[in-house]
Amino acid sequence: MRRQFTRPLRTILTGLLATAAASTGLVAMGAGTANAAATPLPTHVFAPYFEAYSGDSPLSISTESGAKYETLAFIQAATKGSCTAYWNGDTSQPLTSATFGSDISAIQANGGNVVPSFGGYTADDTGTEIADSCTTVASIAAEYEQVITTYNVTRIDLDTEDNSLTNTAGITRRNQAIAQVEAWAATNGRTVQFQYTLPTTTSGLASSGLAVLKNAVANNAVVSVVNIMTFDYYDGATHEMGTDAENAATGLYSQLATLYPTKTAAQLWGMIGITLMPGIDDYGAAETTTVADASNVESWANTKGLAELSFWALERDNGGCVGTAGSDTCSGIAQNTWDFSHAMEPFTSGSTTPPPSNDFSVSDSPSSASVAAGSSTTSTVSTAVTSGSAESVALTASGLPTGVTAAFSPTSVTSGSSSTLTLTAASTAAAGTYPITVTGTAASGTHSATYNLTVTSSAPVTNDFSLTASPTSASVAAGSSTTSTISTAVSKGSAESVALTASGLPTGVTAAFSPTSVTSGGSSTLTLTTAGTTAAGTYPITVTGTAASGSHTAGYTLTVTSSSPPPSGSLVNGGFETGSLSPWTGQTGDAVVSTPVHSGSYAAEVVPTSSQTGQISQTLTLSPNTSYTLSGWVQGNYAYLGVSGGATASTWTSASSWTKLSVSFTTGSSGTVTVYVHGWYAQGNVYTDDLAVS
Repeated sequence: MRRQFTRPLRTILTGLLATAAASTGLVAMGAGTANAAATPLPTHVFAPYFEAYSGDSPLSISTESGAKYETLAFIQAATKGSCTAYWNGDTSQPLTSATFGSDISAIQANGGNVVPSFGGYTADDTGTEIADSCTTVASIAAEYEQVITTYNVTRIDLDTEDNSLTNTAGITRRNQAIAQVEAWAATNGRTVQFQYTLPTTTSGLASSGLAVLKNAVANNAVVSVVNIMTFDYYDGATHEMGTDAENAATGLYSQLATLYPTKTAAQLWGMIGITLMPGIDDYGAAETTTVADASNVESWANTKGLAELSFWALERDNGGCVGTAGSDTCSGIAQNTWDFSHAMEPFTSGSTTPPPSNDFSVSDSPSSASVAAGSSTTSTVSTAVTSGSAESVALTASGLPTGVTAAFSPTSVTSGSSSTLTLTAASTAAAGTYPITVTGTAASGTHSATYNLTVTSSAPVTNDFSLTASPTSASVAAGSSTTSTISTAVSKGSAESVALTASGLPTGVTAAFSPTSVTSGGSSTLTLTTAGTTAAGTYPITVTGTAASGSHTAGYTLTVTSSSPPPSGSLVNGGFETGSLSPWTGQTGDAVVSTPVHSGSYAAEVVPTSSQTGQISQTLTLSPNTSYTLSGWVQGNYAYLGVSGGATASTWTSASSWTKLSVSFTTGSSGTVTVYVHGWYAQGNVYTDDLAVS
């Protein structure tokens, strides 16, 4: 969740409670129950967030509110770069039964369960989210497995926002760790589900959130639930929060349908979760969720068959601070204690979610080859998880003609992995084309792929040669060129003339050899030239050498990058040296001042009040679908720098002297974004200078 908080006292209290429980023998979990069968969550579950840093008891809150299921937030590393996670990043709260163990055990005994949550805004902002912090996939997976076995849980929540949405290395590590844990769970007979909790717009995920899911698919990570945070839109609009939550989920449904084209409508709706924020969220009164909104969303979610409803957070489900925005301890609206919980608790229904049935696919690449009798060829046989969890797949080949043998290395794989198939034709193998069936067999069933093997005559070849390229790849900007040395060598018999050609060239790319033919043993320079209009992308190019004895090929990968045309719009008056805000748009009280300044003669003064953040903003039209960095210098409490509109990203700091902030973003199809700087409600003036987009 997008929360900033201070927690020294409550953290200390939580540590003392955990220590006391351990010392008096109240902790019921540990090695003795680590391998006990865990009960999956219901098909439709209400699991509101519990602030694990609050010092409250998860069991007491569950009993008082009636919420049988809780999402416990958060787990993170204590310091950036660490591979060890703790509750709240607090080294006095390890991931052992001494921390929350007795409470979780009692909740499970009462027929409920918890969903431990990794990440959260603070961890994602400071680099202590475990996959951002730790660079070893196996170590990240081990932390997930420790939580699963220590607390005997069946679902892990991954609250991914802020910087974690743009940390591509961390995204890949996290999804690879998910795949490892799912394979481990399958091997050990455990039910484990992973859900991503992601920020959203009112029409679905932004491109950064969608990229997280695309990366999961690419890394064979099965994501069971995509839970969207339907609050803190920060778009300057006044919202009907219940309706916007439903609209956001409907937009997510369409995105998931594209990402998972084989799933039915019911399966897609059954992947979606919605998290509300009771009352007034961090943005302010324009984003206020009422008890009626919660009740309406619960009814709508039942109709659609959503997987999960939640809210941030149980500690806020009371009316103790009417008019206050973004509190950790109350909703800011007039309500009875537990009104939101009681409105949404009926959503929990259905039998406990059975683990999805396992299934896999098999493919081969290449799917055909021609070999002379007496030689061999290879193909990569790939498997992928298409449902449920990874499983062991044994590989066999059938339909082999007399004189042809097949060997797999390895002979069995975990779905999601690959094996090398080697087909060897004896010199006595009859010439012909043979369809060979490659079959994968697992506990869930069998799947197959076809490979077409053509065996040619074994007539002796007097001469032969080899062909190589060096380097085998390059990246060039559109409008420029690159070279590679194409070398030949005599591999049998005598030298012969080899003619060189290139195929697979994309539009706008030309190939030239100097010389165009060589005597085997010689080399040629291949020059690849790209036009300024060549589309960006990665293209496999085949270099072919043809001689009287036959032909051979070498692969070359050409990556063409954009010629980077200048943006059609740029930031104006970023240093405020005109002496006025124009063309920036400000709120009441905002002004250009001569002190303090970071450089030059002027800076902007942003003036928050109890009813406004003092935001100044400027709308730009940049190049579509392009990555940019917004940077600037700020001074003051709760100084925010960010973009909205066609891209969403922000960062903040509190500093008594000039401090540089920067945030990366990627434009959408229109290229239009709004850059902004603002402070926080009644927290003092903020100054900004030297803003730039690059």
